[in-house]
Parts: sequence; structure tokens; C-alpha cells
Amino acid sequence: MAAKKTFESVKRELIDASERQYGAEVREKYGDFAVDESNRKMMGLTEEQFARFQELGNQINAVIERAVADGIDPLGEEGARVCAMHREWLEFTWPQYLPEMHRGLADGYVADERFRAYYDARIEGCAQWLRDAIVAHA
Repeated sequence: MAAKKTFESVKRELIDASERQYGAEVREKYGDFAVDESNRKMMGLTEEQFARFQELGNQINAVIERAVADGIDPLGEEGARVCAMHREWLEFTWPQYLPEMHRGLADGYVADERFRAYYDARIEGCAQWLRDAIVAHA
């Protein structure tokens, strides 16, 4: 019981931190319903699903960094694979998946300096590579 409570509190803390940092902005852009549904999906994740969600996030970043370092074209097979991984990652929290929403988010990875800084933290160009892969394959 204590472990389940701890797991639930970890998810709640992630949601609360996101709400504090981005809540007003995201709610204005996407609406309360979409944000509330996303938070509901996060809270409904099992420990196995949550572990997969986190694992995918780490894998995506590692693959992108390797692809940029190796000069791999995001329009090719590796880009398609990353796009599929990214879609799976999004579907853990998105109320519904639409390719145009995925592409719009990807544009934000380049346009918004916060996203760009996150993806480019270790290797510059990762945000652009991810954006190009998603736009090509979503």
C-alpha cells in the first residue's frame, strides 16, 4: 500500500510541477479539457506503463543524440523509428493522437527556446533533427 501511495505521489508531483511551470500557458493554448485529460491519463498509468513512458523518453533522446552526432538523415528510416517512438511516448498522456498535432508540437521544439534548450542540451541540433523526423513521418 505504501509503495502504491509513493508511486501515485510521484505522478502527482510531476503533474503539479508541470502545472506550476507551464499550466497557464498550456491551458490557454489547448484548453482545460485537453490538459485535464492528459493529467488524468498520467495518473492512470500503471507502474509498468510509467516505466515504459520514462524509458521511451530516455531512448528517444539517446537515439536523437547519436543520429545527430553520426549525421543520420531524419528523413530516413531512423527518423521514422524515432517518430514512432515519440508517438508511443505521447500516447501515454495525450487524450488523442492526431498527426497534425504531433507535427505542431515538433515545430514548437524548434520555435520555443525552452524545448530547444532541453533537446540541444548535450548536442546542438537535436531539436531540429527531431522536428524534421516528426514532420516527415507523422
